Amino acid sequence: MIESLPLFHRIAGKPVVVLGTGEAAEAKRRLVERAGGLVIADLQDGIARGARLAFIAHDDDAAAEADTLRAREAGLLVNATDRPALCDFTVPSILDRSPVLVAIGTGGASAGLAKQVRLRLEQILPQSLGALAAALGQARAALRARFPDAGERRRALDAALGPGGALDVTLEAAGEASAGRVEAWLSAARVESGGTVEIALRSDDPEDLTLREARLLGSAGVIGFEDGVAPQILDRARADARRLCLARDEELPRGEGLAIILRAPPAMG
Repeated sequence: MIESLPLFHRIAGKPVVVLGTGEAAEAKRRLVERAGGLVIADLQDGIARGARLAFIAHDDDAAAEADTLRAREAGLLVNATDRPALCDFTVPSILDRSPVLVAIGTGGASAGLAKQVRLRLEQILPQSLGALAAALGQARAALRARFPDAGERRRALDAALGPGGALDVTLEAAGEASAGRVEAWLSAARVESGGTVEIALRSDDPEDLTLREARLLGSAGVIGFEDGVAPQILDRARADARRLCLARDEELPRGEGLAIILRAPPAMG
């Protein structure tokens, strides 16, 4: 189970309330402006102009609580700096490879930890990742024409974007070369047949999955699982994958791309 639902909120050209003075308030103003939002420094003015988000960065606890209450009563979602109990949403640490954005959050537990995770990812994901995303967006129609079936299209992309693939997301390339990479891949792309892979789990801990097993779970369109497979394991599968509870040796539907059978771990004791 996740404690909050990550969402990307478009605020370009829209009013966003930012209250407070000092470094924390200025940081929130910069964040709103970076996303194209219109910073409103007065709560009542923001409410009148239809704002839906409020950042409250008062140093005084009483002022923060009072403005949080007023904003909520008007229907705004609130982020109160350094006061997780007052927050409807938290602000993640952002890795920017526009249009690719990676948001790292800790539910308000530690902004420093989120920053360090972002800095590690900065070393892994190249600057050209955004150009690759843009090229894939421009090739959407060609991709659909090349792979009309959604399952085949997904498997082809998984193979191309994965480790060692033609479009491996960790490979650095000049921005202008990304369109050429996508075009060259599309001209020769083939999709592997789906098939069924069986995974015998060793425990209920998803950290015990091998890298290959985790990758397969994230790619499969159908997940068959025995009684006794932990929910946290199933959470590692794609959200839109079909999930079927199976009796032992029962077969999965054929013709639906890659399918995974998860065997329950041995009973302990």
